[in-house]
Amino acid sequence: MADATTADAITATWREESARLVGVLARMTRDVGLAEDLAQDALVAALENWPAHGVPANPAAWLMTTAKRRAIDHIRRAETLRRKTDELGHALGTEEVSSMPDLDAQVDQIEDDVLRLVFLCCHPALTPESRAALTLRLVGGLTTDEIARGFLVPSATMGQRISRAKKTLTEAGAQLELPTGAERTARLDDVMAVIYLVFTEGYVATAGDDWIRPDLAQEGIRLARLLAAVAPDEPEVHGLQALLELQGSRLPARTDADGNPVLLDDQDRSRWDQLLIRRGIAALARAEVIAARGVPVGRYYLQAAIAAVHARSATAADTDWTRIARLYDVLATAAPGPVVEVNRAVAHGRAAGPEAGLAVLDAIAPGELRDSPLEPSVRGDLLERAGRRAEAADAFDEAARRTRNAGERALLERRAAANRG
Repeated sequence: MADATTADAITATWREESARLVGVLARMTRDVGLAEDLAQDALVAALENWPAHGVPANPAAWLMTTAKRRAIDHIRRAETLRRKTDELGHALGTEEVSSMPDLDAQVDQIEDDVLRLVFLCCHPALTPESRAALTLRLVGGLTTDEIARGFLVPSATMGQRISRAKKTLTEAGAQLELPTGAERTARLDDVMAVIYLVFTEGYVATAGDDWIRPDLAQEGIRLARLLAAVAPDEPEVHGLQALLELQGSRLPARTDADGNPVLLDDQDRSRWDQLLIRRGIAALARAEVIAARGVPVGRYYLQAAIAAVHARSATAADTDWTRIARLYDVLATAAPGPVVEVNRAVAHGRAAGPEAGLAVLDAIAPGELRDSPLEPSVRGDLLERAGRRAEAADAFDEAARRTRNAGERALLERRAAANRG
């Protein structure tokens, strides 16, 4: 096997299996930092072994066995944990690395470990920014450099953020255990919020030169799929996956050949990723089946239902804005907030005319979105549709002043100029 192909196999296996490795090792050692180090040791072993001896028949099992052996070696060296060593050694047996274990019987336990790790990364003692960084590091398997590039901060800064997050978990006495009851619900909401944050930062970058960061958006989709696999009975989890798959399907059409933003109405829908659309519709259907048993749904399911209306529309003109407006009315009750109201204004503006949208927008409390370009950009669009071009230009200018994204600023400035022309 060529070196490049071997390297690709190692990278792909690591990206897919790192969360399982760290989760299992964290359960064994009760130390997330140590678990990550041991998982990295297994990765280094693969980098040294696979180019010389070939990619093993079961790469995931090879990494898991190697990582567990590293953990056992570490525990053996720790005098206070000698009893645990005997238990773990007996469980692992005397198999050689060349004889890979059948992991089928361990799947449920391993997936539970992944879920525990996801919950741990979103511990309430951490800030939202630290939760996102730690999730990408431990669950996503991204390097510190990759995470830093995604969030436009220096690598050293991101490294410090991740280190502080681990220290905070240690100081808080955080345990690798699944919460139950109301705590589980609250923590699951935090987990989904972090995954959504990762995706949206890639879908519409808040700062920098690029309108989108596809790698970050794709990582958000991957994390949503992982969460759906390890928490299959939660309709909102499937709703989140559906939402990200459906919105992610538009990424190829969200920029033109020069990287300039392309708005939804102007996108070439033949460029939308049909595989992601099918996956999104299927995830939405799974959420609906679970919800039919009486399990409540929430914001992610409802947003996915809205995204599905767009996905099923062959052209922008075919969009059922009346249905979207109704769904936003439900969403405003289930998850009220100024961002929902702005999007509800868009929907009502398309369904019932721009003045109806402006009425929704005017009802938002002043100052709730003072630092965001969202409200003035939507206001500008509604005013433009109402023929109030001078007011639209002023609104687009205000939105351009507020944004920290260069691509978005250029788009808003063009729209302002067009309305003054």
